[in-house]
Amino acid sequence: MRTISHWIGGKPATGTSTRTSPVWNPATGAQQAEVLLAGTVDVDAAVQSAKAAFETWGQSSLSQRVKVLFAFRELVNARMDDLAEIISDEHGKVLSDARGEVQRGLEVVEFACGIPSLLKGEYSDQVSGGVDLFSFRQPLGVCAGITPFNFPAMVPMWMYPVAIATGNTFVLKPSERDPGASMLAAELLAEAGLPDGVFNVVHGDKESVDALLDHPDVAAVSFVGSTPIAKYIHERGTAAGKRVQALGGAKNHAIVLPDAALDYASDHLVAAAFGSAGERCMAISAAVAVGGAADELVEAVSAKARATRVGPGRDAASEMGPVITAAARDRIVDLIGTGEAQGATLAVDGRGLTVPGHEDGFFVGPTVIDRVTTQMDVYTQEIFGPVLSVVRADTVDEAIAIVNANPYGNGTAIFTGSGEAARRFQRGVDVGMIGINVPIPVPMAYYSFGGWKDSLFGQSHIHGPEGIAFYTRAKVVTARWPRVEASSGSSFHFPTAT
Repeated sequence: MRTISHWIGGKPATGTSTRTSPVWNPATGAQQAEVLLAGTVDVDAAVQSAKAAFETWGQSSLSQRVKVLFAFRELVNARMDDLAEIISDEHGKVLSDARGEVQRGLEVVEFACGIPSLLKGEYSDQVSGGVDLFSFRQPLGVCAGITPFNFPAMVPMWMYPVAIATGNTFVLKPSERDPGASMLAAELLAEAGLPDGVFNVVHGDKESVDALLDHPDVAAVSFVGSTPIAKYIHERGTAAGKRVQALGGAKNHAIVLPDAALDYASDHLVAAAFGSAGERCMAISAAVAVGGAADELVEAVSAKARATRVGPGRDAASEMGPVITAAARDRIVDLIGTGEAQGATLAVDGRGLTVPGHEDGFFVGPTVIDRVTTQMDVYTQEIFGPVLSVVRADTVDEAIAIVNANPYGNGTAIFTGSGEAARRFQRGVDVGMIGINVPIPVPMAYYSFGGWKDSLFGQSHIHGPEGIAFYTRAKVVTARWPRVEASSGSSFHFPTAT
């Protein structure tokens, strides 16, 4: 059995812990590798490696950092297919989706390549007699990232390129379910010329997470995952005196008005609900059909759900792959059954799907559940699977109220031909990322990503300008260089601008 190790100090490291976790191929249901799970000693070794590297990397020139990042960008582009195949084999998503994930991650790398402009401070000349005032930003030290299984390349790239570009060193704890992409990224960073110890990878579970949160030499922690864990990460990390940005779960709605282009809206709803088997924090899992839009929308979405080609990610004909584990499949199947038992109507039932030649794979077919109420489990829980719930509302204001009553506030969308309704929606919903005729409104890398309410703990969104601010701290310098002959005795009054 192939064993996936850690990456510490610029090379693979087995560490001291002998605990392991299986890495499955979701399309076949077979174990393809095992990954080492770090203990506290292994985490400390990675942090100490990063701490030692910070002594020089934190003082490195902007041009040196940019040179490494540009080289890394070219290497990732050259190995795009290799990364996509690793992601497909370990996560299950289809190759085209995996390539898209890597491309979106590269956008953050490209954003970080502009670090000389992004770190420019401010300067005010002659704020007082012979006094100048200026500001600049400095790195924090050792930063850590704890990332989920659903985007094993992109979400880590939301973090470490910005952290490294700003002069920090980094310890990544990726999901133990699909660790391969992070290991290849570590190799490519080393090949790009990143000094040993600047980027480290430790695999693990709660033990390694707690070790990072408690470690006195970790200055900041970034997290993306479920809401309960995000809350835990934020509370424990801030209690230890660290900066924490913790992005939690979601229940993303798409409001569909009667004036929406039905074919367009249903196409995009199917893609947003079933792409990556619904395992996206920005997936649309609830469609709110307003007025007369409901019946036609359910009919159109159901037809396209049935036509979705489900199969192994490596098959070019597949549009949707399996979910990540057998446990995830079973949980999704149970929630579909619960929805039916609680009174919802199954328009398309994806349970019991068998893919020929992959009978042991972790497959759930696209599922459409109509007449869902906001009290049902399929609505209140983040399913994280290929399930679209249809909730019915009489008016756009009622639909907006449904969105706002939900505890999550990650992303939402509206499909309409009315500019007035769209503007009322964008101003009225309590959600951080909004799409107008765009179902998955993930902002570009030069904006920041993050939601509201139970989708975010802490104040800082990820990448973009807020990412730069999160991984640095500002200094403001007031300077005077008096002529010796013009110097005077000490003054004890409060300084003023005269």
